Order: sequence, then structure tokens, then C-alpha cells
Amino acid sequence: MRLLLVDPQGASLDIAMRAHRDGHDVMMVIRDTPKTANIGKGIIKVVDGVDIQRHLKWAELVVLADNTRWLQDVDAYRAAGGLVVGPSKEAADWELDREIGQQVMRKVGITVPPYRTFSDYDSAIAFVKKEDRRFVSKPSGDADKALSYVSKTPADMVYMLERWKKFGKLKGDFILQDFKAGIEMAVGGFWGPGGFNEGWCENFEFKKLMNSDLGVATGEQGTVLRFVRVSKLARRLLTPLQEDLERIGYTGYIDVNTIIDEKGNIWPLEFTMRPGWPTFNIQQALNEGDTVEWLMDLAQGRDSRNFSLDRLAIGVVLSIPDYPYSHITRKEVTGIPIYGIKPGMWQHLHPCEMMLEVAANDVDGKILNMPMPCTAGDYVLVMTAVADTIAQAKETVYRRLKRLVVPNSPMYRTDIGDRLSKQLPLLQKMGFASGMTF
Repeated sequence: MRLLLVDPQGASLDIAMRAHRDGHDVMMVIRDTPKTANIGKGIIKVVDGVDIQRHLKWAELVVLADNTRWLQDVDAYRAAGGLVVGPSKEAADWELDREIGQQVMRKVGITVPPYRTFSDYDSAIAFVKKEDRRFVSKPSGDADKALSYVSKTPADMVYMLERWKKFGKLKGDFILQDFKAGIEMAVGGFWGPGGFNEGWCENFEFKKLMNSDLGVATGEQGTVLRFVRVSKLARRLLTPLQEDLERIGYTGYIDVNTIIDEKGNIWPLEFTMRPGWPTFNIQQALNEGDTVEWLMDLAQGRDSRNFSLDRLAIGVVLSIPDYPYSHITRKEVTGIPIYGIKPGMWQHLHPCEMMLEVAANDVDGKILNMPMPCTAGDYVLVMTAVADTIAQAKETVYRRLKRLVVPNSPMYRTDIGDRLSKQLPLLQKMGFASGMTF
């Protein structure tokens, strides 16, 4: 099958490699920038988006890894009968425009935390001072994740707003949402013309850079997830959206992140209307079939039931400095060898910013320069493990990570999953995450 991955940021290298190993013809369309220039080099066929129309005509199946670029071209391809897994412009707006996302939820009777939209910092600062309570700031659009902030007091929210104003950070509208204390939990599902595939993906993200949820916020440093047939969270948040998903003709993954408070109230935060990264990588650890055939089935309205149900998967991001800022030159984060990858490890290792490059390697006691897996950026890979309990999966994933040697200060959190030892009993008393075992 001819698979075209439309992927501005180059996030889907893992899927490209798995598809290639399964015998499919694969191309990745990656935005041509210095940051992405080497992703997939020597591994997979990579093209830029200048000839996107020609690449679309070549494809039998198009999968979008992102929702920020080439959507108009892909929407036209879809309207002409092409098979696409991924968001349309309308679906992307559910995620990228905070106001639209909140309206979609409210329209189907889902209660959302009170919020207010702002287009300037002065009005927001005055609002926080007047209300004198905690808020969460969230930017709309494909904005800098550093502009998301969960305040501890009204004072530090005002400080952050004043700081962003000083540095001219405002690129579009943003919202201030009432802070809700509780446990963060998300649920997602794969939707196509045949409705939702079997298996709700209950997942717990660990977003901060450092252990104990310290440090700068990143997209995700690791996640614990599983697919289940029955989910209270999905019943409350995803099934009410079915008519709207059918109306907009969506095909792909939809996820809603939430806060569940001590009374069991669900407070939805935002949509993800695309593959989540590294969530999508971690989901593949539970995919027991051909990834491309499963995606084709999804696009054609069939459920191939590829995912192992009830087992737990854990994924951990391995990066190198100066992630997550990525300010240093590409030369400093490109071409660094990744030692210790044995053939059997590729099933569990999900490459992100990687390439083939010549580097020194030990071959039968001799040091030879030869092509080998190397870094193509500072967001290097995701390692996964599957088990019946979180503790078992955690032990296995870190054992695998310790086998790797990256001679440039590799870093990853060592506590992914730990907070669930205390959170799961609380959630299960309220009927969530039933059957999940730490």
C-alpha cells in the first residue's frame, strides 16, 4: 500500500518505519526547515511540501500527524474521494481554537470549567486582580507551550501575564480558565465512518520535564495508557460527540483531557484532534497487527480490532540537551550515535528525531566507522513496555532505556507512572480507571 504521512514536524518516523517493515511503500512529507532537515535521513523517503498535490495523487492512504499545515490541500483531496486519517480544518479548530472546543462540549451537554477569552494582556491582568482567585492560562492556536500556565495564586498569574506582555509573547487569543483541583486523566478513541473502533484509550500524561512534575512544561515526557471496552470517562465525554464527529466527517483519533475532582466531577480541559505524540507511539506497543492496514480499515469504516485490551503500556521520552528549548544549532544535536539498539529492541523503541549516519562502532572488537542509528534532533526516541501492572511495565521500560548509550547527556524522567500508586485508588472509588492495577 502507498502510505503518505503528512507531517510538518517529522513526528511520525516510527509509523513510517513500521509501515516499511510491514512491506508498504511509504513517503513522509516534512516541512523543510533546519530543525527537521535530517529526520528520517537514510531511513525513509522524505519529501517537502512544495509538491504536496503530486504526493497526494501518489497515495492510497494519507495520514496526518499534525493539524497545523497543508490542511486545505488534504481537505481538497478528501473531498475528491481520497482516503484520509486525520483532521480537517473544522476538526482542527476543535483543538486549536479554545473557544470553539469549549462550545462543542457545551452544545452536547458537557459541563466545562468557567473561562473567559482575552486578546490582550491588560484586560486579563485587570480580570485576575478583580476576581482574586486561581486561573489557568491557555493559548489558542499552535502557540508556544510555555504560554500555558497553572497559577498557584492570583499574584503569580498576574506576574506571568505581565512577563509575557513585556516580552511580546501574545500571538493570538488566549483563555483564562477557572482552576480545578483534582487528578488529571484523559480518554480517547479512534473514530471513522463506522463509528468508534472498539477500545477506549484511558491515559495519564506526565508533562513536566523533571521528576515529581517539576520544571518546564513539555508536550509529554511519558504516558501510561490502556485500551478498555468500557470506560465511564468515555461514556461521559466521547459518546455524546458522535453526531458532531459524523457531521464534520472526521476520521482519526480524538482525545479529551480532564481534571476529576474529589467529588467525582469531570472537568474537561481540551481536545486533541490528531495523533498525540508520544501517545500514538505508545499505542503502537499495544497494536497487534499491521498499522497501515488498521488505519486503512479505519478510513473505510471497518474495525480491525488490532489493539490488545486491558493490558498496560508505558512510554518514556529520551531527549538530549537543550530540549525542550531547541535553541542550539542543529549541528550540536545531529549525528550523535545511539549505541545498544539490538534487533529485538526495535519493537519497543519508537524513533522520533533519528537518522542513519556514519559513526564509530564496535564490531567484533574493532572500532569501525559505519552507518548506524543517530540523532537528528534533541527529541530522540520513545521507549515502551507492556505488562499487566504499571509497576511491571515501569521496571521493564527503564531496564530497556539503560541499555542505550548516547554520548551527549541523554535525559528522561525516571518516575513515569509513580503518582498513580496514590491516584488510582482515589479514582477507582469514584468509578474511573476500573481494573487498572499499579
